[in-house]
Amino acid sequence: MTNLKYTPEEPIAAIATALAPSALGIVRCSGKMSIELVSKIFSRPRALCAARGNEIVYGWIVGSDGVKIDEVLVSVFRAPKSFTGEDMVEISCHGGVNVVMAIFNVLVSSGFRRAERGEFTFRAFINGKTDLTRAEAIREIIDSKTNESRTHAAGRLSGNLFETIDVIKKKITDILAGIEVEIEYPEDEETIADSFDSSELLGVARELSDLASSWKSEKIYQDGARVVLCGKTNAGKSSLFNSLLKEDRAIVSDIEGTTRDFIESWIDFDGIPARLFDTAGLRQTDDVIEQKGVEITKDLSHEADLILYLVDSTVGLTEADVSFLEEYAKNDRSVALILVFTKADVSSVAQKKTCSLPADFSSIPLVTVSSKSGEGIFELCAEVKKRLSFGEKSERTRAGLGSERQKVCVSEALSCVRHALSLTKDYALDAVVQDLEDALDFLGEVTGEVTADDVLGSIFSRFCVGK
Repeated sequence: MTNLKYTPEEPIAAIATALAPSALGIVRCSGKMSIELVSKIFSRPRALCAARGNEIVYGWIVGSDGVKIDEVLVSVFRAPKSFTGEDMVEISCHGGVNVVMAIFNVLVSSGFRRAERGEFTFRAFINGKTDLTRAEAIREIIDSKTNESRTHAAGRLSGNLFETIDVIKKKITDILAGIEVEIEYPEDEETIADSFDSSELLGVARELSDLASSWKSEKIYQDGARVVLCGKTNAGKSSLFNSLLKEDRAIVSDIEGTTRDFIESWIDFDGIPARLFDTAGLRQTDDVIEQKGVEITKDLSHEADLILYLVDSTVGLTEADVSFLEEYAKNDRSVALILVFTKADVSSVAQKKTCSLPADFSSIPLVTVSSKSGEGIFELCAEVKKRLSFGEKSERTRAGLGSERQKVCVSEALSCVRHALSLTKDYALDAVVQDLEDALDFLGEVTGEVTADDVLGSIFSRFCVGK
């Protein structure tokens, strides 16, 4: 496998917890004779070798010089009832960095090899303990930034994506079986249009299309969105930034041009992780440093998933604001935008009425907020989530794709099915067989039934060591 030294059954060891002072540390081992190898550095070797699967044995890890290293609990897992499908041992020790490293080094000197990134999960895959959708979901859970992103990944880990793919594959297989019967026992030289009902295949195409489109929103939950606060100077960007984060991160001042560079922070918009950017105010200035900040603001706006354009509601829309919105309407329709009128706590009812949008921008959502009193913040977060999740319900009742790799495979399968449908009018039955078989192969790549070694290397090399 490319750049990796994955050797099945070879005994491997890795530190599975962070190397930082903590209550507990875990060092895990897997592979042939792993239990026996650990017993050689354990104070109670017979008890460890006699332990049944899923048992815990108390004792000490002892160095090669006979000196006790740490008091530990050793969890024993016997094949095939383990995470990797092999014999496994997990050593729970005290969480000091020196202690954990000492135990790991003793294991390496006793016959274990240092595990590569993702090697434990790779072994689980090749031993049939998991499929690729579940394996990739493990990394998603580790990297999840919000409860909702974790929930989406947990759904894939529990098998909802695998089951969805499996159902679609069975439908294609059944369709293929029907075609094979027609080919093997033809009544005459009918074309497929005369002898094949394409409604089932149309249903498969719709299911694949829905599945492929799910990646757009699922990617947001995994990678996080880029949300940029922009607007004129003194529009209230830094105040809103602090209000959303619930901490004083940005300097707030009545002096124009206070923010000259951008600052950013991770934020949870009701389950959707996002990088929130506070930027320099948009205005003409002779200050070279501030000019640079304005240019950075414009660049960030073009790269954003969502722009929150702030307008001071005590002033209302200005020519500069309208100019920005016109430019946005012309060039950046791929970037979502919410118009946010700020300082609602100090603007009068009459002033708020002047904040209505021109007819050309009536489709842009508008929210009025007060960073000081909190008015409208909940409504703003709800609107942000709606825009970033593309209007879909936050709690999915169906499986979604968990990686770009999966999306490519499902899209290729969809193309094959659509091509097969295009042949149903004028071609013989056997003309669509190859397309449907190719579709099955692409779906097999999603779950790992059909996968090249370099693809596996790319997937598992992104895992942490010890997982």
